[in-house]
Amino acid sequence: MRLIDRYLFRQLLGPTLLAVAALTGVALLSESLSGLDYIVNQRQSAIVFLKLTLLHLPELTNLTLPIAVFVAALVALNRLHTEQEIIVCFAGGMSRWRVISPAIRLASWITLLALIMNFWVQPLAFRTLRELLTGIKTDVTATLVREGEFTQPVPGLTVYAQSIDSKGDMHNLFIHQTKDDGSATTYMANSGRIEKRDGGPVLLMHDGSTQEFSPRGVLNFLTFSEYPYALDQVSKPDALVHYKPSDRYLHELFHPDLQQTWEQRNRKGLLAEGHARIASPLYNITAMAMALSAILGGGFSRLGYGRRIALVGGAAILVRILGFVAQSASDGTVWVNTLQYAIPVVATAVALRTIFRRRVSRAIDMQQRSSRIAQAAA
Repeated sequence: MRLIDRYLFRQLLGPTLLAVAALTGVALLSESLSGLDYIVNQRQSAIVFLKLTLLHLPELTNLTLPIAVFVAALVALNRLHTEQEIIVCFAGGMSRWRVISPAIRLASWITLLALIMNFWVQPLAFRTLRELLTGIKTDVTATLVREGEFTQPVPGLTVYAQSIDSKGDMHNLFIHQTKDDGSATTYMANSGRIEKRDGGPVLLMHDGSTQEFSPRGVLNFLTFSEYPYALDQVSKPDALVHYKPSDRYLHELFHPDLQQTWEQRNRKGLLAEGHARIASPLYNITAMAMALSAILGGGFSRLGYGRRIALVGGAAILVRILGFVAQSASDGTVWVNTLQYAIPVVATAVALRTIFRRRVSRAIDMQQRSSRIAQAAA
């Protein structure tokens, strides 16, 4: 890579990294708001909240990359063009392809990075996220007791605690359990705390009593200083983790296990997801090509390129929306998957044709460039 190529590459790389970081941060902040529900309602820790948020990072990065590339390229190229640096490159004998090659090279590297994330990083993150969410949903002990509320985690069991302090200790506990044989047991304790004993969760109650009514109407009363109430009966067994199409690796999408009923019913959806994993990174090259066409696709203007940028920006949004529509439509029709590749490829070809459509001779082109430089100097 020559000196001028490295210079143009650096001018594009800096804004692109900043745009990716900014847009991904905003998307991550928006995603974190949905994770607050697990802290409030599921009584999860801040570490779990942080894991839930960060595991969405690969998906959010892939979604924001084309937007970041387009915005960063517009900012960098518009500055280079208005300051006549690109005109100097043309005047020095550089071809249009030579000028845009650093931008296309940067977009190609970003596309390769997006492919790696789509093939391996995102499925691994989503599998971990799915297992974590399944563990949270099946953790009944986390929502067994709510301060000042009567809860029924399972039929026949009522739990109440007057207050829960910052250490997790529950005060003035009340538990009423009705069994299938008609007997009922009531537990009352001054305090209690959920712990693990012998690998299982227990509610360790202190300074309380139990009252048990047998089916014959006999009352048994017992006081205790410490009583471990087993929570295995209210804890759900380990649920089978079902991986959605977004959680699966590429070979699992194109070659599903057709012996499974769910895979048979959703084979078209799995294929659509697989083709989307391959096609979606192409929009990074499309975004860069459209940004180049917005700046270099027309003549030089001292007043800027606001109108041209607005038109190309609207076209870029339309192209990406068409990509999402094609992905959604391919869930029901297999041949529509070809559109997932055709849309970014055609948009890229049209943008590059806009850049190279002006065919002029070298002498006339050099004369026009020299005239522009002289006017700019004057």
